[in-house]
Amino acid sequence: MEPSDYIFGIRAVIEAIEAGKEIDKIMIAKDLQGDLASELIAKARNARVVMQRVPVERINRITRKNHQGVIALMSAITYYRLDHLVPELYEAGLLPFIVILDGITDVRNFGAIARTCECAGVDAIVIPEHGSVSVGGDAIKTSAGALHHIPVARVGSTSWAVRFLKENGYKVVAVSEKADENYTQISYTDPVAIVLGAEDTGISPEVLRQADVRASIPMFGKIGSLNVSVAAGVTIYEVVRQRLAANLEVI
Repeated sequence: MEPSDYIFGIRAVIEAIEAGKEIDKIMIAKDLQGDLASELIAKARNARVVMQRVPVERINRITRKNHQGVIALMSAITYYRLDHLVPELYEAGLLPFIVILDGITDVRNFGAIARTCECAGVDAIVIPEHGSVSVGGDAIKTSAGALHHIPVARVGSTSWAVRFLKENGYKVVAVSEKADENYTQISYTDPVAIVLGAEDTGISPEVLRQADVRASIPMFGKIGSLNVSVAAGVTIYEVVRQRLAANLEVI
């Protein structure tokens, strides 16, 4: 991690929050106490900045300088709000196409998915605040710069995002090896959100239940599932194929 990717020290992080800097998350040592630490936590909550209590050793792995038990990881982009983005897409006259990543933690998979999304004309990527990869310098590089060109919305939970999109006219399709319906037999010619799950556990049971459709990609080998970035590419371009075949605008 480059020094430009983070700020350390309680007062420096407070000043960054007050200045409206785009902070991805703040790591706070588990045993950190005191008035200044309480002030930092209050300001971070008011600014809706994600905070994590972590062992001080985790902060030490990033910097050995006098961090005072606090480090803020800076975001390489400005995150969007999903409740603002959805009406903007409709107002722009688009046939919306959103990709939701439910707990993707590998930065290389995230970057590869983002690159595919940008190339395919996906309108936005949605990630949860907790238990997910975030947009740092490594993700930007892995995406070949795609994350500078596609909106990323960060939400409190994937489950909330699915409910919100369904309420706003989206068909939510969960891509999972546990599903029975072939992904090519599903129509993607309406506003659609594709959900892809974590590398190890897949899509959470709650989100699977919420989805309108559960789609699978046929497997004929001895390995039971594809890498998530490959599954993303396969499914995303099926959406593109169907929309082109129906003479619908894909971007």
